[in-house]
Amino acid sequence: MSDSENPQGNGESVPEDPDRSAQDAQQDGAGQEQEGLTVDDILDTPQSQDAQAGDTQASDAASSQDDAAPAGQSAAHKLADERLEDLRRLQAEFVNFKNRTAREKDQLRDFVSGEMITALLPVLDDVDAARKAGDLEDGPFAAIATKLEDALGKKGLTRIGEVGEIFDPTVHEAVLQQPTDEVEPDHVSMVLRSGFRVGARVVRAAQVAVATKP
Repeated sequence: MSDSENPQGNGESVPEDPDRSAQDAQQDGAGQEQEGLTVDDILDTPQSQDAQAGDTQASDAASSQDDAAPAGQSAAHKLADERLEDLRRLQAEFVNFKNRTAREKDQLRDFVSGEMITALLPVLDDVDAARKAGDLEDGPFAAIATKLEDALGKKGLTRIGEVGEIFDPTVHEAVLQQPTDEVEPDHVSMVLRSGFRVGARVVRAAQVAVATKP
């Protein structure tokens, strides 16, 4: 034995440590076992299985998110279409309300004007009688009568009843029949009392004579 194996140089051998020898043996065995592992053995380890499960869960989550995105977009488009339809319906209702309000306003104005003119009908009849008698050809009363009729005309007053009009029972009141060749049959041959209309409302029908064949 060399001097390096016997530090003391007295020729005696040093005994080996049993524990150290056992550790070296275990390390050598583990190394041999690792060298003998295959790819399948490595993939079958718990750590590898956990990693594969994590990858699968992540892939499933990503796929779920991809599937949820089109569904969410479809729901958003549907909601937008519903809101747009609601807006159009509200707009149509507002237009109808506006038109109805304007129509009711016109009807109310015609009604008020009609009530006022109804109260003045006797005065208008006197004006017509005076004009037929020739009392309003000139003078201050003629000017007053003209101003009154002009003012009522601005409120929508129009006369009903002219000779030669076709007889209309909605605006004419037939008082008598008059055989004549001057006017066609079923036409107004004479106006006995003028009628009046305010807008579309007939305040008073005209009293007329209806022509017939002689």
